[in-house]
Amino acid sequence: MKMPFHRNVVPEEIEALKVPHTDNNIIEVLSERLFSIIGQIPSQQPLIIVCVGTDRSTGDSLGPLVGTQLQRYNIDGLHLYGTLDQPVHAMNLKDTLALIQSEYNNPFIIAIDACLGQLTSVGCIQIGSGPVKPGAGVNKELPPVGDMHITGIVNVGGFMEYFVLQNTRLSLVMNMAEVIAKSFQVALGSLRRMTASSTSFVTLDG
Repeated sequence: MKMPFHRNVVPEEIEALKVPHTDNNIIEVLSERLFSIIGQIPSQQPLIIVCVGTDRSTGDSLGPLVGTQLQRYNIDGLHLYGTLDQPVHAMNLKDTLALIQSEYNNPFIIAIDACLGQLTSVGCIQIGSGPVKPGAGVNKELPPVGDMHITGIVNVGGFMEYFVLQNTRLSLVMNMAEVIAKSFQVALGSLRRMTASSTSFVTLDG
């Protein structure tokens, strides 16, 4: 039996969220939002996470760090692209997206990427509908990624973006990556337990 979730996720229905990664209940807040969103995806629709970025730039390594953490969690049913060992970046992004579309039928893609923002927003994690536009902060023309996105504001934008990304604190980026990955683990674990519980009840009733 499938869980009685809505059959399709409409990106516009995803309410934007922005929260500092240092909040005491940050894992709870993010995982509950992810649980709500992912729970609406039909069970037969592939869930893809594309972690965009490169380990050659501290500020731009958020995506690959999240991907590596998720890879270690070894979560069932999660299709992952972008790790420290195999990053998804400007040179292979287009090919990676083409590969995903060729291998999966109607995938639901969650994009994870670093971004620059205002000083008061540095350290915040954002969840929103629609794709991210990788490279926009450094004037690169790259294809948009994702039906929804999670971004981490790693430093201040508006001036010498390449230099700013290269000089971002690794501690900040790693802490944010751990929060995002752990939130996925909690959310997907809760969904798996709920689905198993529902199936058990149906079996007993039958």
